[in-house]
Order: sequence, then structure tokens, then C-alpha cells
Amino acid sequence: MPSNSTKILLLITLVSGMLVSVSSNSWFGAWMGLEINLMSFIPLMSNVKNMYNTEASLKYFIVQVLASATLLFMVVMKTLTEDLFSFDSNLYTPMIICSPLLLKSGAAPLHWWFPGVMEGLSWENCALLMTVQKAAPLMLMSYLIEMNTFTLSIIVMSTVVGGIGGLNQTSMRKILTYSSINHTGWMLIALTTSETLWLTYFMIYSALALTVVSTIKLSGVSFINQTMMTNKGTTLMKLMMFTSLLSLGGLPPFLGFLPKWIVIQTMITNNMIPLATIVVVTSLITLYYYLKIAYSSFLILNTEPKWNMMYHKNSSTSNLSAVVLSSISLMGMLACTLITNIN
Repeated sequence: MPSNSTKILLLITLVSGMLVSVSSNSWFGAWMGLEINLMSFIPLMSNVKNMYNTEASLKYFIVQVLASATLLFMVVMKTLTEDLFSFDSNLYTPMIICSPLLLKSGAAPLHWWFPGVMEGLSWENCALLMTVQKAAPLMLMSYLIEMNTFTLSIIVMSTVVGGIGGLNQTSMRKILTYSSINHTGWMLIALTTSETLWLTYFMIYSALALTVVSTIKLSGVSFINQTMMTNKGTTLMKLMMFTSLLSLGGLPPFLGFLPKWIVIQTMITNNMIPLATIVVVTSLITLYYYLKIAYSSFLILNTEPKWNMMYHKNSSTSNLSAVVLSSISLMGMLACTLITNIN
């Protein structure tokens, strides 16, 4: 929890904006909630001491304002040209309304702003951008989204871009960004089938993303090559970080495989075998670049330079929270299986 009272207030208004947007019974109210959410997140992002934070907040502000203005314009235009209460009269209406929401959530091919913004943020803001900021646009999309050619192309592009885009990255933030784009494709599949399934996927993904961010922040790593240079004393941190990454990638023994397993079963039940094949293959690609980080640190090389004598000090609270989150990602699937069998 941040000690600064301004940050606490901004976090409260950020969550309040998301709740207003989700619980609103009109598109204008949903738009207002998105704007409250945006205006709370911009001050959290910007930092006068860091030029990259300021640049990232400006990029994010411009993109989100573009998406918000487009959403408001589209909603007003549709209500003026069609029925005020129903959006079912036109085939293209869901596509028109969902486009700015897809831009807000960072789904491909509208993801161009996402890696650049993530690269300039602190780890806490990265976690917010990957989890909380996606909730309201995806929930609003659930009112209109259906499996058609437009949605299918967005899902395929998101999973493919999220898989291939992270292969040549060295920054941990950008790797998490492309992983998030890949997970957005999976969440859109879950949205087209069931809101409960989407909520399950989103909650587990958010928990895993928070786990990864908390462990990476503790180890003080920003790039892949730094994972080889960490102290021998931080073996537990490294173990937690890589098991959390593999869980986020969807390796079967971990919790991250559970929502993907449910989505795959749903796709097979609905005869979407080609789509299931594409998303599983792209998910394996994301798993590959997580394994690449783990192999480079654990198996191939483990060096410690002479000048790296300072042990990375952290508060015991941060250490405890990272250990608890990591144990959930490690043992969560086992716990879920036990609960299901008991019931």
C-alpha cells in the first residue's frame, strides 16, 4: 500500500471509475467512468524526476483520449441514427463500438502504444496497466461482442502478435507487454463464450501478473541479461520469479494452465478446433521466451561479478507478499483440483 495520501486517493478514484463504468446502465455513464479512471491513472504514471515516466504518461493520455472521444462519438452517432435503446438493428454496430474499447485494452492490431508506454513505467504502474486498466473496456465489450469475422481476426492477431512480438525482446517490461497482448486474445475468446469464464480467467491472470511484477521488482531486474548477474543469495527470488513466469505462460503444473485449459475445452465443445490450435501454438511461443529467461539464468550460466557485493535489500513485507503470491501460483491448480473433487 502506498504511503503517499495522494496516491491512495488516486487509486481509490481509479477503482471507482472502473466500477462506475462497469455498473452503468448507459453508454454515456460508461464513458464517464472510463474518463474518471483515465484521469486518476495519469497522475499516478507521471513523475517529474523521471523523463521516461512523463513521456509514457503523455503517450498513454493521447491514445486513451483518442479512444474515449471515438467511443463517445460512435455511441452518439448510433443513438441518433438508430433506435435510442437498441443496438441490434445494424450488423456493424458491435464492431464500431468495440474498436475504441479494443484500443483502450491494447489488443492487436491496436497495440502499437502498449510496449512504448510500459517501457517507461514503474513496476507498480505496469501491474495496474496490465490488470486493472483492462477490466472496464473488456467488461463493456462483453455487452456487444459475438464470434464473427471481426472478433476472430482480432483474437488471432492478438495471440500471434503477443507470441511472436516477445521473441526478440530483451526488456522484461516488453516481454510482459506482449504476454499481456497474448492473454487479451484468450480473454476475448472467454468473453464470446461466457462472462463467468472471462471473470475466472481475468482474476487468475491478474493474480499471476501481480506475482510476476512483485518478484521481478524484488530481484531488481529490468532486462534478461541481468538475471544471470544476480547475487547467489537471491536464489529464492530467482526461483519465485521463474516459476511465476512459467505459470503466466501456462505450463501445466501451475495455476496459469487452469483458465487456458477451461478455454480450450470450451473451444473444442463449440467446434472451434482451428482457433484452438492457433492459440495453443502461440501460447507455446510465449512459454518459449519465458523458458529462455529461465535457462539463461539457471542452467547455462551463473556469474557473479566482483563489484556486485551489495545485497539487494527489501522490506520483509514485500518479501512475504511475493512468497505468498508465488506459492499461490505454484499450488493453486492443485488446490482448485482438490476443491472440485471434494465438491
